[in-house]
Amino acid sequence: MVAKIDADACTGCGSCIDECPAAAISLSDDDIAVVDEDECLDCGACEDACPNGAITLE
Repeated sequence: MVAKIDADACTGCGSCIDECPAAAISLSDDDIAVVDEDECLDCGACEDACPNGAITLE
């Protein structure tokens, strides 16, 4: 499993970045969260932190 971002729902608030213990999430030039799948720990912290429900673990 890995965190997946719904680009339509992501507002670029950065809540997921602050919560990720692996520093696997960054913002794209368009202010959309991007997950580095090689670094993602599949812990779900980002999913819980997202106020827009834009992150799911798949």
